[in-house]
Amino acid sequence: MKSMTKLMVVAMLLVAALVVAPAAAARTVSSGDTVYVGEEKLSFDATFVDSGNITKLVHYSDPSAGTVDKTIMVTPPFELTKSDVGTTTGEYYAFNGTTSTALRDQSSGKVDIQIPTTKLDVMLAAGNGKDSVDGKSVTRKDSLFFKLENNLHGFKELTGTAYNMSIDVTLPGGGVTNMPFGENFKENIAVNGTTYESRPLDLSKAEAGTYTAVAKWPKDADFYDKGFDSNAVTFEVRTKAIAISANKDSVVRGNSFTVTITGRSNTLYYLYIKDADLPSDEYPWIVEGQKGLGDLIPTGATKTPSAVGANVTTTAGGTRSIQFNTNVSTDDRQFTIRVEEPGGDRDYDEVKVRVEEGDVTITASGTGVYYIGEEITLSGTCTEGLDDKVYLFMTGPNLAKDGVSLVDLEPVENKNATTFKTVEIEADDTWSYKWNTADLVKTGRSLDAGGYTIWAVSKPRWKDDLSNANYATTSVHLNTAFLTATSSGATVAKGDELKITGTAMGAPSDVKVWIFGKNYYGDFGQLKAQTATVESDGSFEHKLKTGDTKNLAAGQYFVVIQHPMGDGDYGVVENDPADGYINAMAAGMVPVKITGLQASDAATALINALDSPNIDDTYVKLTFSVAEPYIFIDPIGIKEAGSKFTITGTTNVAVGDKLIVDVTSAAFGPSKKTEASGFGSVSGSAVVEKGDGANKWSYEVDAADFKPDQYIVKVECIETETTATANFNVVEADETTPPTEVETTAPVGEETTTVPAGEETTEPTPTPGFGALVALAGLGAVAFLVLRRK
Repeated sequence: MKSMTKLMVVAMLLVAALVVAPAAAARTVSSGDTVYVGEEKLSFDATFVDSGNITKLVHYSDPSAGTVDKTIMVTPPFELTKSDVGTTTGEYYAFNGTTSTALRDQSSGKVDIQIPTTKLDVMLAAGNGKDSVDGKSVTRKDSLFFKLENNLHGFKELTGTAYNMSIDVTLPGGGVTNMPFGENFKENIAVNGTTYESRPLDLSKAEAGTYTAVAKWPKDADFYDKGFDSNAVTFEVRTKAIAISANKDSVVRGNSFTVTITGRSNTLYYLYIKDADLPSDEYPWIVEGQKGLGDLIPTGATKTPSAVGANVTTTAGGTRSIQFNTNVSTDDRQFTIRVEEPGGDRDYDEVKVRVEEGDVTITASGTGVYYIGEEITLSGTCTEGLDDKVYLFMTGPNLAKDGVSLVDLEPVENKNATTFKTVEIEADDTWSYKWNTADLVKTGRSLDAGGYTIWAVSKPRWKDDLSNANYATTSVHLNTAFLTATSSGATVAKGDELKITGTAMGAPSDVKVWIFGKNYYGDFGQLKAQTATVESDGSFEHKLKTGDTKNLAAGQYFVVIQHPMGDGDYGVVENDPADGYINAMAAGMVPVKITGLQASDAATALINALDSPNIDDTYVKLTFSVAEPYIFIDPIGIKEAGSKFTITGTTNVAVGDKLIVDVTSAAFGPSKKTEASGFGSVSGSAVVEKGDGANKWSYEVDAADFKPDQYIVKVECIETETTATANFNVVEADETTPPTEVETTAPVGEETTTVPAGEETTEPTPTPGFGALVALAGLGAVAFLVLRRK
């Protein structure tokens, strides 16, 4: 009995399961049928050749050539899956895989394979019925309908029953219904390849909020549980019939703002700025040519419209955005923009936008102190420039009281933009202008040194009319350019380097260096002015290198350093070097031949030209002398072996030059291999230092290895190719009796110190050296032996 009861329970459960999820019916397809991805239990009827042995479905990219691009292997009854088909849909031919020629025989039968699709949309009933409101907003006054398209024209029945789809609508509160807006969409939409359109839906009582709709299969069908439901569509129902919003609460004049109208779909509205009792050019204005924009100045608008307005038609989604522009003429105040419906019962909405004054700033690069001829960078910001420009002018002592142009110092004219220096404003509201004061000097209207004020204005307004314009100022102080110069020494030895250094303020790129000497005009026999580059800090340096001074004759030289001053152009220049003339670049001045004059006269002629009131260049004069190089060695005297002492001297070679010093024994020479060397020597270098008169040098000697003998000192300057020598003696150290210094003279054949004419020097008298003492000792021994033999 218990066993029978259990069997009955199991049977009831099986029946219940079959009711909940009925088995999908098998489908036998005929040649030419449409088959959909997802179908199951498919087989072929007799309309296919050899239908019982079909093993593959073949798709051709080129049927005439038999080119295959897709093959699906099948064993009836079979399921047509997404992975089998991929994206290759269309006609597939059925073949028996055992027939080698089957792929070229296209008369065996075919099926049209498609992916089942259902596309849902929500449309605006007004107008032509072709405007979708998916993702858009509508009002309760609008009327909508659902539209469902499908490609299931070849699908007749599932499990022996024709199924219809439903539309599920998710309400603003989250609930789901098949009966929105009083209409029933539960399983009443046929899926037979036709397009379904519902009747218009009344939204007058619809809950405000967002709705989402999806077309779905019945739970017991759902296309074999493959999930081929439609896409989702979303729309919003608003309670307010019309609304307007702005993308900005406030805007700096010179910029734009946009208002967005939200109302009924494809509906004309009146948009305008409420009257503010202003001249028409002080209102924001609507940019013409925008989509949805009708006639400007709307007809039929109420409640005191200003002269700014237009008829505007919304999109199918019930919205439209319109841009307003402003400029520096727009009044800085709050404006009310209104939208209203046409007709007698006019709904409306308003939004307020404040237009504000912009701002102007200016700053000058650097410290604010400059030299005439320098470039000054003026920069800043401007948030309301007229025509995207900022206007510059300058005021200062004895200039036009309302300002002058930075370009030519001519007075500016109020509201005449051409008399101002105008600068374009960039997209980020910044501006910049490089004011080269050298260009100003070239106009012949040079500024004197002093303080000046630079003005940046949003409109072309002079100083006396700035009440309705934004402006800013910065102060600059201009100084006259100047020049300083000096040489590295008043006298330079031939072969030494001479430096001419100085400062040239006023931002010249270089200065000219003129040098005149005996038959020398910057070059040998011809006129040539050298140039020295001026660095960013105003410093410059010109070198006469060792190769230059080595070839210069001894004597006095005259130097003129020339600064081009504020205009940056030299007022006096040399002609072709061969003709030897200088040209003064001023009216009424004639060329002067320089190369026929003595050095001092040539320098004077150049200076006379530079001193002309028609030449703005400035200059500095220098002189230096070129002398034959010499080195003096001070008397050294007698030194004890093993002592330390200093050799000193004077010279006219340049400070910093290196002198090579060699100290060697007079008897220093080759020795026998069987003898130990008994002579010493040292060598090194000394650096020339600045002295009270002549330059000086010194060299420390360590005589630890010196033996008593006569020694030779040789001092040499490589740069000037100058040499000097001197002798001194080294004797045995005497601990009790200090050695007596004896002056010596140089041995015959040795080079002596060169002494300029008119100067005297005393050389030490030489005493017998170590070699002489050895010879005398030998003679004494011989005499002793002779006397003894007698």
